[in-house]
Amino acid sequence: MEFEKVLAERENKTIYKDKNTTVKVFNEEYKKYDILNEALNTARIEETGLNIPKVLEVKKIEGKWAIVLEYVEGKTLAKLMEENPEKIDEYLEMFVDLQLEVQSKTCFNLNKLKDKMQSKISQTDLDATTRYELHTRLDAMPKHNKVCHGDFNPSNIIVSDDGEMHILDWSHATQGNASADAARTYLLFVLSGQTELANKYLDLFCKKSDTAKQYVQQWMPIVAASQSVKGNPEERELLLSWVNVVDYE
Repeated sequence: MEFEKVLAERENKTIYKDKNTTVKVFNEEYKKYDILNEALNTARIEETGLNIPKVLEVKKIEGKWAIVLEYVEGKTLAKLMEENPEKIDEYLEMFVDLQLEVQSKTCFNLNKLKDKMQSKISQTDLDATTRYELHTRLDAMPKHNKVCHGDFNPSNIIVSDDGEMHILDWSHATQGNASADAARTYLLFVLSGQTELANKYLDLFCKKSDTAKQYVQQWMPIVAASQSVKGNPEERELLLSWVNVVDYE
């Protein structure tokens, strides 16, 4: 495979720039179902009018599945935050406003967030009593149908030179409760060692969305349990601590 340059390398995929396209090449062990689902999610989100790189092609390259998307020139919001710490509050405002724009959309063909989380909880190695309590709590949470990104963090947002923001990576997109998605974003900040920023994010999200912080926090044990299925050992320990401190009543 010969492409212009490598944009990013992950455990199970490599992302390349090739002229005016981005090519995500997946390793052989990556499930075909998940690759096709990511492409389908992205195509469905295109219909909402959100500013995202569009899917151009799904194909095999030297025996490996690949998704070809539009290339977006710019820097990730995470990189801008790192380079301009004095603007962190301004960037956080942009970040939350963009997440609220995502959550203002509906896309009824997406998988349901509750179904996905119920499945993830069942896959954990938590004891049966804890799994039962998590399933019960999740079942009792209000059902919504808002678009939820599933991995909404500053590294998945490209800011072009004109200031326009583009949202990447729709592999985890579902329809469901916006506060669950906010809880996941909060945990992602914590997992990256940015606890102070996580708290500022949560305060700002709750203020802008007029959501009680306690309500978002009710989702955190559920989200942490579902996230723990794919977390590395250090992440799993932290995530499971969120599960274990829950007072089930």
